[in-house]
Amino acid sequence: MRTLLVDHHADLARAMRLALGDGGFVVDVVGTLELASSAFSCASYEILLLELALPDGDGLGWLRQLRTHGHSVPAVIMSSLNDLDKRIAIFNGGADDFLLKPVSTDELIARMRAILRRATQMTDLRLVFGNLNFDPVARQVFVAGHPMMIARRELCILEHLLNRAGRVVPRAQLEDHLYSFNDDVSANALEVGIYRLRGHLTRSGATPRIKTIRGIGYILELTDASSA
Repeated sequence: MRTLLVDHHADLARAMRLALGDGGFVVDVVGTLELASSAFSCASYEILLLELALPDGDGLGWLRQLRTHGHSVPAVIMSSLNDLDKRIAIFNGGADDFLLKPVSTDELIARMRAILRRATQMTDLRLVFGNLNFDPVARQVFVAGHPMMIARRELCILEHLLNRAGRVVPRAQLEDHLYSFNDDVSANALEVGIYRLRGHLTRSGATPRIKTIRGIGYILELTDASSA
């Protein structure tokens, strides 16, 4: 899930990015509203984490502008201010949730997942396809009831393909959801991840297979004879 974190406290933002990454979120980190606007112009985000006090302006005012221009991305405001009137203004300004700093990353992740459930009108986030069952909250994969252990990056690939099972996922779209601006990514990183994930699926006896659509992308489908 592609996330934009807007916070100018570099050390805290870096720690939060690592924790969110372990939770399955792909996080772009920026420290100013100007950079946040630039990020929105070139990437699609599923959730926004926004500090109020930023070097070049007020985060709440910027969020109001986003809403005015039709951006409906769920937004979580983070602030050290704990004034009732300010909290009311935050929600009236278009925020979906508020967290008091210092933020517990476990609570933040739980709130982010709750917001995403509401946004998609889902009560159960588990993804099931064939004999494969993925729990995105616990970050666990089961094949015919047995756990399948895979690395975080391959897990993110699987999650994105499962969300679009049976449909072709363009390569560019997959890369956009897997890698943040801060990631140092090699030219063949996606192919390596797909190759490793295919190996896990085959060895575990999973019925879903990843098929390459040459020049376009990949599709997760139920077949016994998948070719690369």
